[in-house]
Amino acid sequence: MSEGGNNVIKLAIIIGSTRKGRFGPVVANWFVDQAKQRADLDVDVLDLADVGLPDVLHGFGEEPAEEVKLVSPRLADADAFVVVTPEYNHSFPAPLKSAIDWHFTEWQAKPVGFVSYGGVGGGLRAVEQLRQVFAELHAVTVRDTVSFHGAWSRFDGAGEPVDAEGVNGAAKTMLDQLVWWGSALNEARAKRPYGA
Repeated sequence: MSEGGNNVIKLAIIIGSTRKGRFGPVVANWFVDQAKQRADLDVDVLDLADVGLPDVLHGFGEEPAEEVKLVSPRLADADAFVVVTPEYNHSFPAPLKSAIDWHFTEWQAKPVGFVSYGGVGGGLRAVEQLRQVFAELHAVTVRDTVSFHGAWSRFDGAGEPVDAEGVNGAAKTMLDQLVWWGSALNEARAKRPYGA
């Protein structure tokens, strides 16, 4: 976490949709740009559409697939996470659930933030369900989220948000919370390893 005497949080940004023609990269690219402007964050982008995780979990004691072995160290190395998710039928995408379920200790005692998008609900119902899932994995979800209601009309043709001031401010608030929690939990894990 420490780089040249400064506290730098390793942030993994997970793009949760793998659907063809998805809108997720537009939202994610804007958010990644916001995160990369900060000196207190080291950003790793994990696009589930690129990694090809299997949707069938291995049995207990079995060796995980090679795709899982490539993702696991990136999650383990992260101090904090942001999940970029749409809302499908009042919930989040199945590939995102698979990616979460392939792992356990990688999430423990680390903070998670959410950027959601969708229609009228803005993906917030997906976020509420994700909060329950991450609680089971001993992760800490931060209060503030970034949400795009009617997302397709909230970005211009260049992929920039129409209300840049408002959403950039929301992103800063959430990232500030993630940095605080990431630093605090990192120090706590260093002093006393977390065991669940």
